Amino acid sequence: MTDLSIVIPMKNEGENIAPLLDGIAAACAGEDYEIIVVNDASTDDTAEIAQRLAAADGRIRLLNHASSAGQSAAVHNGVRAARGKIICTLDGDGQNPPEELPKLFIPLKQDSTGKLGLVAGQRVARQDTFSKKWGSRFANGLRARVLHDGTRDTGCGLKGFRRDAFLALPYFDHMHRYLPALFNRDGWEVALVDVSHRERQAGQSNYTNFRRAIVGIPDLLAVAWLIRRRKKAQAVEAGPVAEEHADG
Repeated sequence: MTDLSIVIPMKNEGENIAPLLDGIAAACAGEDYEIIVVNDASTDDTAEIAQRLAAADGRIRLLNHASSAGQSAAVHNGVRAARGKIICTLDGDGQNPPEELPKLFIPLKQDSTGKLGLVAGQRVARQDTFSKKWGSRFANGLRARVLHDGTRDTGCGLKGFRRDAFLALPYFDHMHRYLPALFNRDGWEVALVDVSHRERQAGQSNYTNFRRAIVGIPDLLAVAWLIRRRKKAQAVEAGPVAEEHADG
């Protein structure tokens, strides 16, 4: 039985997929794992390359979106299809070094309390343009002030979590940016780990600061509402009622 599933959302990353999958194989050597590539209706050769790699390695699986649905939908569909109890995600652009994956799945595998739900990567020495880093810093600061999730970088694609806990979360578009707050909402412990970051070697980013801002504020307000509306009540199962016997 597969213990670990690596889910990678991809859109137009044909030049990055092969070296990324090679890096994942090296990082997960010795683990019983699978790789799920979720192709979000790419218009380049992402699907063809992934299909060829999957034919050569049975641990690689390919899911195709008929039309573009976004990163959260790709992650959600990948997790639903996953066979592993532990899920790790990373971006398909190659900027998340796959050698950081053990930092995510080892704490989850070693957790004896059953309370750890999410291990979230926090990028250090981020290798992006000034405008992208500034936009991310502003968004993270605003999110932290509203949600108080104790996380400085929720946009990092490197995350590890329990499959069942993730699928129990309310699903909505762009939910991948709010996983620490959502896991906390459901009573799970969240661990934060520093991870490295590297420059994009090929292809172009699918995001802009303006596009993120347009959807970011309504999403943030919606998540804050979800947290406020969550009611926690402990249910204690009652034991069987003893039968009373009349004295003879």
